[in-house]
Amino acid sequence: MSHIPIEHDQMRKVTEARPALRQLIGTARSTEELLHELQVYQIELEMQNQELRRTQLVIEKMRDRYVDLYELAPVGHLTLNRDGLIIELNLTGAEMMGVERSKMINRHFSSFVCSGNADRWYLHFRDILQRDGRQQCELAMQHSDGSYLQVNVTSLKSADLLSSRTIDQLSNPDDPLNTSVQLRIVLTDITERIVAETELRIAASAFETQESLMITDPNGIILRVNKAFTETTGYSAEEAIGRYPSMLTSGHHDGDFYRSMWEIIHATGTWQGEIWDRRKNGEIYPKWLTIWAVKGDNDIVTHYVGAHSDITERKRAEEEIKHLAFYDHLTGLPNRRLLQDRLQHALASSERRGRAGALMFIDLDNFKTLNDTLGHDIGDKLLQQVAKRLELCVREGDTVARLGGDEYVILLEDLSLELLEAAAQAEAIGEKILFSLNQKYILATHEYYNSPSIGVTLFIGHEYVSEDLFKHADLAMYQAKKSGRNTLRFFDPEMQKSIDSRSSIEGQLRKALENKEFQLYYQIQVDSSGNPVGAEALIRWIHPERGMVSPAQFIPLAEESGLIVSIGGWVLDTACAQILTWQKSKQTSNLILSVNVSSKQFRQVNFVNEVQNAIQRHGIKPNLLKLELTESLLLDKIEEAIATMKSLKAIGVRISLDDFGTGYSSLQYLKRLPLDQLKIDQSFVRDIAIDESDKAIVQTIIVMAKSLKLEVIAEGVETDEQRHFLESAGCVHYQGYLFGKPMPIEQLEAFLYKN
Repeated sequence: MSHIPIEHDQMRKVTEARPALRQLIGTARSTEELLHELQVYQIELEMQNQELRRTQLVIEKMRDRYVDLYELAPVGHLTLNRDGLIIELNLTGAEMMGVERSKMINRHFSSFVCSGNADRWYLHFRDILQRDGRQQCELAMQHSDGSYLQVNVTSLKSADLLSSRTIDQLSNPDDPLNTSVQLRIVLTDITERIVAETELRIAASAFETQESLMITDPNGIILRVNKAFTETTGYSAEEAIGRYPSMLTSGHHDGDFYRSMWEIIHATGTWQGEIWDRRKNGEIYPKWLTIWAVKGDNDIVTHYVGAHSDITERKRAEEEIKHLAFYDHLTGLPNRRLLQDRLQHALASSERRGRAGALMFIDLDNFKTLNDTLGHDIGDKLLQQVAKRLELCVREGDTVARLGGDEYVILLEDLSLELLEAAAQAEAIGEKILFSLNQKYILATHEYYNSPSIGVTLFIGHEYVSEDLFKHADLAMYQAKKSGRNTLRFFDPEMQKSIDSRSSIEGQLRKALENKEFQLYYQIQVDSSGNPVGAEALIRWIHPERGMVSPAQFIPLAEESGLIVSIGGWVLDTACAQILTWQKSKQTSNLILSVNVSSKQFRQVNFVNEVQNAIQRHGIKPNLLKLELTESLLLDKIEEAIATMKSLKAIGVRISLDDFGTGYSSLQYLKRLPLDQLKIDQSFVRDIAIDESDKAIVQTIIVMAKSLKLEVIAEGVETDEQRHFLESAGCVHYQGYLFGKPMPIEQLEAFLYKN
């Protein structure tokens, strides 16, 4: 800031007083007069000096006030030269930028303008230099912490500021202000104003939302409504403003409803809920209303805001969803969810009254065959007719439900106090159902007969939870199917024990791989001379507590749970490792190892890659690995199966069709299968010496295999008579107890090297 030149003014006044003093001395008549006059003059001069000092103090105070006003002004003051460099600024200007004042001097003002506003500043700066008068613009500037602030820039060009400089500054040629053109800039922070304007725009935009809005004064008089309100209610803004919201009252709610609503608003400041109102055209409709009070700083309500949305469609959809959620779309019967709810009520009622109830599971026999032969439309007609017949078989108050597919459940309530009598009542209804569902159906143009399998479980009170009852009835239904179908069976607790044991085994089976409880046993395969040609790898589970667990127990569980894929992968890898060991010995280098493959494992999309990776990982000859596939594997998706088998053959792996003759073997497909071998099932070999039918079947298989140029091996060979017949029929490879039982690898290798 410029300094006030006080000392220079004092020197000037002293110089001006000298002539007057000389004149005074020249006119003095005597020394005494001269001294007197000098004293008077000295007094006057002292008085002038005092006045000068008082004036100087006033000026200094004014200067300090000016400095304070300049430095602490609520706006930023900056001075720029014609190159846009900052050559002077106040403290406020530096604080606005968050930069020390000394570090802003000689920096371009543009370096503080955010990049998006650079062109705007350039145009403004150019206009200041080219035109006279005040110029304004708004800029976004960047604070040192990276944030942005909005400022209003007021600029004024000053052509000659030299008169405000001090002597010292004027004598300094390097003074940056010693220039002919300077720009005075005032920065006003308008960030809060911009934010407020933005919020107002957002609020205005939000007000015109799809949700109906109404604003009233504290007395409830409508002050403003939005477009959605007019569209929903039918009242224009002009018709609504100045009236009370009661103009929408439908009469659906009584005075207590509204009193309760306003009590809540006065207590909490807000209320929301479903309410029925009336449109201008008289239509009554449901809406979801939210009301909240707007309060000022003194906590006094200034306005009420009501927001509502028309929920007519939602209510209609809720009814539809409710029906879809609780009723079967095909038959109109209750579904599982509604049945669960009614079963809970039935259990509670049974507990309270002590009367028994029953849950019946009904499954239609051979329903899949109907769908596959006549189509799903015909199948749906059967399901609808079954539903109607079931409803006619039960009492009023009983529930007939459809779980899905061809599964129905009937809930019987209020049976006898005695379980035996209740069982008889349930059985009577079951027999009625059996009779009804066995009657002829007319399905479009088709006559059709069908039978059900029914499982029943009884309950009194809460001895069992609903999930257990469903399981019990389901198990009983499967027992009915195992008993020949078209019958009724009650749940047997012993059956549950067997299921629990099965579940326990399944849980332990999941840990068996991790705990390395599996082991491969090997059963030797020989030729007609008794020479070993290979072996079949058979998995065994050595349980730490149960001991040897039969494959018949855990393989079906592994199939159902999907664990067979992981187990099959382990078997394949272990078998390949064993082949590698055999390759290293001259005596066993040509032995072929057979591995059983499950249908789930075979149908894995990466199965061929898994086999190839195992072969490459262990570095074995592919033709020493033989995969045994069952006939049942070929019943579904035969074309995909053939493609997978061809891919395996391309690798060099051998393929054997296991248990041949026990399934469905189509010669049309058999000739297309890239097989190396047919394996005669042991069920045909067992009685081959005494049963003519078995002899004929075996001979046919051998002839067919030779015609297809396939090898044949018979399993389950236990006697010399069986072997002699097979050899005479042309089968020269055998497997069975006559040659060796399945055994650990150590025993097998000892047997091989011994012989």
